[in-house]
Amino acid sequence: MATNILMPALSPTMTEGTLSRWLKKEGDTVKSGDLIAEIETDKATMEVEAVDEGILGRIVVPEGSEGVKVNSPIAILVDEGEAVPDAVEAPAAKKAEPAPQTVAQPASTPAASAQPSPAQSSPVAGPAGKRVFASPLARRIASQKGIDLAALKGTGPNGRILRRDVENAKPVTTAGAAAPVMVPAEAKRVPNSSMRKVIARRLSESKQTVPHFYVSVDIELDALLALRSKLNAASPSEGEGQFKISVNDMMIKAVALALRDCPGLNVQYTEAETLHFPEIDISMAVSIPDGLITPIIRQADRKSLRAISAEARDLAKRARDGKLKPEEFQGGTFSISNMGMFGVREFAAIINPPQAGILAIAAGEKRAVVRGDQLAVATVMTATLSVDHRAVDGALGAQWLNALRDIVQNPYSLVI
Repeated sequence: MATNILMPALSPTMTEGTLSRWLKKEGDTVKSGDLIAEIETDKATMEVEAVDEGILGRIVVPEGSEGVKVNSPIAILVDEGEAVPDAVEAPAAKKAEPAPQTVAQPASTPAASAQPSPAQSSPVAGPAGKRVFASPLARRIASQKGIDLAALKGTGPNGRILRRDVENAKPVTTAGAAAPVMVPAEAKRVPNSSMRKVIARRLSESKQTVPHFYVSVDIELDALLALRSKLNAASPSEGEGQFKISVNDMMIKAVALALRDCPGLNVQYTEAETLHFPEIDISMAVSIPDGLITPIIRQADRKSLRAISAEARDLAKRARDGKLKPEEFQGGTFSISNMGMFGVREFAAIINPPQAGILAIAAGEKRAVVRGDQLAVATVMTATLSVDHRAVDGALGAQWLNALRDIVQNPYSLVI
């Protein structure tokens, strides 16, 4: 009996995704547990396992399709020798059109996907009442660039005007129309991934709806660096017990302990109430090829530096490989963003909603400091706290930063 393979929900908030790549092709035998496709969500690219067994009779949604709704059919699974059904419920998806000078889609793309659907193509009025068929994306780009669609020749099925046709055309304004925003001809056009779009949306919402305030403090690192050297020197040169603790590992633990001392920052604001969390789960920003993701060190205040180091290294690696599970990057009660490895002297991070705070960690550098009435040289780092003023007031933010500074400058509490 034919079975529809549906677009899975890979996280509680996922409503649609991009079908990045098929790992099986039509006619392949599929067993339960086989990896069949890669799905790109707003956070990562994940591999999808088959639930049922059979033959992959038809791929309904081709590779590169964006906006595929959760629970819509993406393929048909049939029993061996069974005929593939002629029709299937149309998936709510739009085919991603390739940008200019990109690699062409594989020739094996199913013929069914080549026919435009009403959702993909709609007519616009042309000269002498002639109808012009263009995709919604092509029409939007044409409007932005001031291009007359009626003057273009479409390269899509049945002459449909696609995105690439508009992007390759020269802007032509009609009488009385506003001049379009011109883009240099040599500009390389890179379509935004689902992750980049969600990052843009979430951070725009954060800056527009969350009243940020910022508090900075200079922290001396010499004692922490000396402790780190002693701990790493005690690590076996090889074998199972080997470890290498980083400054970032120590800062994760220090931030967690500061939140335990000042729990008023381990909160989340809602319109009805402020949520105070008993657990301290630190989200650490990890840069990946097309954006940023925040895997979580849970109960960081209770873990040893060695445990935090091993977990942070594993999470960062799997984040860059797109192998994180949803529960490993969803949640978290507070975030840190460390750009010290890039030599950044100071920066302010945007709050990761719905959290109420994020700490920006800059590079440690030799600076002149005053101790008593004497000048001295110390390794100093500027740390900047970004806080949601709806949930946290300035005095509490300053109190928390002072607690963090005391822990870092007297770091033995990190190992006790």
